[in-house]
Amino acid sequence: MNGSGFSRRDFLKGSAAATATAMTPGWALAQATKGQAQAKGQFVARIERDIINIDPANRISAIEGNICRATYQTLARFKPGSLEWESDAAATIKQVDANTIEFSLKPNQKFAGGYGTMTAEDVQFSFMRFIDPAKKVANAGDWMQLDKVEVTGPLSGRILLKTPAPALWKTTICDASGCIVSKKGYDALGDKIATQAIGSGAYAQREWVPGQRFVMAANGDYSGPKPAFGEIELRPITDDKAADAAFRGGETDFTRVSLSSFSEISKLPDAATVRMDGMDTIWIGMNVQKAPLDNIKVRQAIRMGIDVNAVLTAAWAGQVKRAKTLIPPQISGSWNGAPLYARSVASAQRLLKEAGVEGFKTRLTIMNTETHQAAAKVVQANLAEIGIECAIQALDSDAYYSAGKDPGGKDLELSLQTLKGKFDPSFYTQWFTTAQIGMWNWQRWSNAEFDKLSARAAQTNNPTKRMDAFVQMQQLMDASAAFVWLTHDTLTFASRSWLRPALLPNGNDWQLPFFRQV
Repeated sequence: MNGSGFSRRDFLKGSAAATATAMTPGWALAQATKGQAQAKGQFVARIERDIINIDPANRISAIEGNICRATYQTLARFKPGSLEWESDAAATIKQVDANTIEFSLKPNQKFAGGYGTMTAEDVQFSFMRFIDPAKKVANAGDWMQLDKVEVTGPLSGRILLKTPAPALWKTTICDASGCIVSKKGYDALGDKIATQAIGSGAYAQREWVPGQRFVMAANGDYSGPKPAFGEIELRPITDDKAADAAFRGGETDFTRVSLSSFSEISKLPDAATVRMDGMDTIWIGMNVQKAPLDNIKVRQAIRMGIDVNAVLTAAWAGQVKRAKTLIPPQISGSWNGAPLYARSVASAQRLLKEAGVEGFKTRLTIMNTETHQAAAKVVQANLAEIGIECAIQALDSDAYYSAGKDPGGKDLELSLQTLKGKFDPSFYTQWFTTAQIGMWNWQRWSNAEFDKLSARAAQTNNPTKRMDAFVQMQQLMDASAAFVWLTHDTLTFASRSWLRPALLPNGNDWQLPFFRQV
């Protein structure tokens, strides 16, 4: 297969609606900032939280994934701003049949840290560790169809699949789970790979000061095209207002900006902005194994008692669309006929009475951000009206991302969660299987039919049967009443007028080596 065989229309029913607004810069300010960037050869990008784990197999979300794709190579990668792919570490790569991919590597691709040059054994190690039960990697689902990787020569090999894997190129080979790690480096570093990148990518890790900055420098040993910038600094700024102020003050050059500030920032003389319909999913989940949330009437009452529209107004300034189901409408497999639940205090109170649990206490766990806090306060007030006392537990990123994982995950009650979306429906559903309980299935919801449908959809190339399976999975999730869908979000970004970002259509996946000067 080649890049032209995987076009955006194969993956999406519609593209992410993106509207770029580039304002004419004031000459003096624009020339000054452009000159500064050229003199420094670097730019500063804001990230929305601190980095947690940059091991490609155990990365937390797109924030770490963006670092992985910049510091590691993959066999193939997406072209700038596109879902068509091109060769990266591979000299040749071809899917010879539904279950076999053959590859050969370019010679003399050097790993950072003095760990030698890339071989087919490094590819074998990098992919096989995903399916090693002893390693228990967080993103094992990306390689669930992998049987083994055979080494056929120092620079050649064969990826053998147990079943067809229609999503593999979109969600794995070209993404962070396709990153090629130095086996020698991994053996030397062990768990330290979570904090030290040992790849052969366009950039190499220079400095990581937790809570302050992550700095990457252009990798002089990189065998591919030289990136435009000699250095990239990623600066964690959790608070949206602080991030907006940092951009206005010239402290950052690329940032996601708040919806409430987007219009004002678009008018700045040295800013270019973009607005995109999100492919993420944000929801409130309920732990179905924790009483009284194990009672479906209680879950139905909570779903009926939350005023989703009021949550969206308070937390997202009413500028996002309401979600009805897990998979966003841009992605094939979305359930277009999903119900939209209207709030009814009387119905919620009736359900609680039928469940025999009137007047109980619960806890809503959120990440400690301005948006989550605003959403949580509305939920808290809504639940109080139906007779539920809800405490808010706001956690910093490290603690939050551990909250739903075992052993502590058993005591989680309600949680406000975000799934950063990608380009295949299987990426959305894979986190809710029984196997993910204790990892990312924070609802601890287990449904045998869902698991069967998930396995079937993951290995069928028939698009109709595959999409039908995804709709059925979402119907089962709806029937469980364990999920209150909020929004698929709206993404708004700002950059300096001299900087041209490279973003994939979901907006979260940044192609940092392809950022350019205008």
